[in-house]
Amino acid sequence: MKVSIVTTSFNSASTIKDTIDSVLSQDYDNIEYIIADGGSKDGTLDIVKSYNDPRIKWISEPDKGIYDGMNKGIKMASGELVGILNSDDYYKNEFIISAVVNGFQDNKTEAVFGDVRFVNPDNLTKTVRYYSSKNFKPSKFRFGFMPAHPTFFTRKKWFDKLGYYQIDYKIAADYELLIRFLYKHKLAYKYLPLDMIIMRTGGASTRSIKSNYILNKEIVRGCRENGITTYMWLLTFKYFVKVFELLKK
Repeated sequence: MKVSIVTTSFNSASTIKDTIDSVLSQDYDNIEYIIADGGSKDGTLDIVKSYNDPRIKWISEPDKGIYDGMNKGIKMASGELVGILNSDDYYKNEFIISAVVNGFQDNKTEAVFGDVRFVNPDNLTKTVRYYSSKNFKPSKFRFGFMPAHPTFFTRKKWFDKLGYYQIDYKIAADYELLIRFLYKHKLAYKYLPLDMIIMRTGGASTRSIKSNYILNKEIVRGCRENGITTYMWLLTFKYFVKVFELLKK
C-alpha cells in the first residue's frame, strides 16, 4: 500500500530538515514524499534539493496560502493513502507510517488519526501540551473539538470524491474538511493510540485574540455548512479542556 505524505512549506529553512529526515527514516518503504513550496527565498529549496532522494517530489511556486499548497500536493499524490505533515513538525519515531498502514488493513477503515505532542521550539525535549484524539467522536465537532489534523490519514479517493481543503478559509479549512469527511459523509475511522507527531509551538498553535475569533467564526461556518448547529459561545468549552491538558502535562 503506497503512502503519500504532503508537506507545505514557505521559508522553512530552519525546520524543514527535521521534517524531511523524519519521513525518509520511516521503516515503511512504499512512501512518496511531496513538498509543495510556496516560493521560498530563504534556502528551503536548497535543503530539499540536497537530498536527491527518488521518493521526494517537489514544486515551488506562489500559492494562495497553506491550504492551497496542501491541495496542490494532494493532487500530485499517487498513493492510496494520504497524510499531511507541516514543515515545522516531524514524526515521533520511524515506526509511525507502518502503524498507519496497519490501521488500514481492515478494508472498512477509511481514515485513521492519533495524538500530537507540542514542544518548546527552543527545547524540543520540553513538552508544552499533549493533544490526544482518544475521546473524539463526531458529535464533539459542535463544541470545537476535532481529531489531531496532523495525524489524519485517509484514502486518496476521498479527496477526489468529497473535495479538497476550501482555500477561502483562513485558519479552519482543516476543521471543515474533517467535519465533511467524518461527520457529513461518515467515513469509518480508527483511533491509533500513538504519540505520532511532534509540533513546535509558536505557529498556528499560538493564537492571538483576533485569530482565535477568526478560528471560531470559521468553525461555526464549517459546522453549519455541513449540517451541524453550533454557536460561538459553545466553542468556549474547549478552552477549559486546553487548560486541563496543560495542567495534566
